[in-house]
Formats: sequence, C-alpha cells, structure tokens
Amino acid sequence: MQQILTLVAGPPARGIDNSMLAAACAALAREGASVGAPLWLAERAALDLPFEAAAPARAQAAATAALAAWPIDLLAQPCEGRRKRLLLADMDSTIITLETLDELADFAGVKDKVAALTERSMRGELDFETTLLERVAMLRGLSASALERTWQRVALTKGASTLVRTMRKAGAFTALISGGFSYFSHRVRELVGFDHDEANRLEVADGRLTGRVLPPVMDAAGKRATLERLAREHALPLAATLAVGDGANDLAMIAAAGLGVAYRGKPPLAAAARARVDHGDLTALLYFQGYRAEEFVI
Repeated sequence: MQQILTLVAGPPARGIDNSMLAAACAALAREGASVGAPLWLAERAALDLPFEAAAPARAQAAATAALAAWPIDLLAQPCEGRRKRLLLADMDSTIITLETLDELADFAGVKDKVAALTERSMRGELDFETTLLERVAMLRGLSASALERTWQRVALTKGASTLVRTMRKAGAFTALISGGFSYFSHRVRELVGFDHDEANRLEVADGRLTGRVLPPVMDAAGKRATLERLAREHALPLAATLAVGDGANDLAMIAAAGLGVAYRGKPPLAAAARARVDHGDLTALLYFQGYRAEEFVI
C-alpha cells in the first residue's frame, strides 16, 4: 500500500525549500523506503511525498528528527482513507484563541487563580471535572452580562473557518465539542460554519451565574462518547473520523479517532497524538488529508 508523508511549512519559514525536501527524502531512504516525486498541495507551503516499503510510524519519526531544525509540521500515513468524513474539534485554544472560562474569571476578578487551574487541568495534572466545577464556583454572583463581554474578546484561530467549510463542502459532518460553555459554542458554531455543537451549560438565575454547571459535564469521556455516537449516527467507522484539540481532556477522543491531531498541544496530548500542528495554522489538517490549496473554501 502506498504511504504519504505530508510536509506543511509554518512561519517563520519562507516555504519548503530543496534542503528540507532532501532531508525528508534521505530520512525515508534510511528507513528502506522507495520515494516518489513530490506532489505540491500549495506552492512552497505544503507537499505530499509518496513512499513505499516503510512503516508510517517509523517514517514519521525519522522525518521528524531530520526536519527538527525547521518549522515544519508533518504526518506519514497510508494514502487510502486519508480524507475524513467526520470532524470533531475542541473549542477553547483550538478553534478560538483563548480560554473562555479564564476570560469570564477576569470579570469576576479571579483570572489568575482560574487560569492557573485551567493550565494544570489542560496539562493533565488535575482532574478535569473536579477542576471545572471548582473554577466555575469562583464565578458565583457574576452578572450574566459578563458572558456577552467575554464573547467580544473571542477571536478565531487562523484557518478555522477554512478547515470546517472545506470539509463540509467535501461532504464531511463537522462538530464542535467543548469542555467550555454552550453560550460560546453555539455562537462559534454559527460563525465558523459547524454542523453541530455540544458543550457544558452554565446555570444562570436572576441574571447572575450561580457558580454551578448543569449536568452532565462534558469531560474527556464525554468527548470520546460523542465521537463514537456521531460516527454511529452517520454510519462511519472510527477510521473515517478526525479529532483535534489542545488539552489533556481531548486525549480520549483523539486516541479513538482515525486521525487525532494535537493543535499546539499540551505535553500529554502532544506525546500521544498521531499528528501534531506546532507551527502552521488549522489548514494543516486539510493538507494532511490531501486537500490542495485551490480546493479550500475561504
């Protein structure tokens, strides 16, 4: 079966040059692979390098070591089945650039405390559900108007809309699955163009946050269960799914997906994910699937 090594240049690289390509080809050759001609997905920005007779995992490890000096994201995988038909994406620090709970906490005057717990939770040092409930409890009494004020701070990660809209045009079902809050996920779904969203729900009474999350809590197990449920509903094998996130609470869904991607991933996720995007933007996920730049829906 033919394999593909995809290279995606991230800033500050000026593109993929001959020295990068030569290093990748040499790494594959050392693994015993026969390497074909490069297939450009975007001029100087992304390419596919077909190869045979080497295991993808070993080829990827060899190419990663060979290209470590350059800002290149890469993935080796079988060519067959690389275009996925179900996308599940985390929201905070993945599809959007910030952590909405930390920003809400800013309006309650407890951002430093909440952000420190968020960071430890995303690094897998603290239980997600326990820490979520602890952080939300600090918001008790905060005016619900802070939700709208937080929304005004939200910015999309570069490439988010292109990723979702391109995959939808190709027939994929796209879902935003967040350990954050539905107030924001509903809006991000509409702004980006997702088909579906699920997230935690904050309890509000008399115009103020009560400091409680309405059950059930969307945690790591909930994200994986959602991936499996949506795959069943759309009659898809898990091999046809793609999941992307940044934190430890994304580990379970990323491990279960056909292609799991750590986007600027915290250490536990980056170590476990099949693919990593450390340099480029979210369009790297399209290149990993073999989409050419001219197929992108901007």
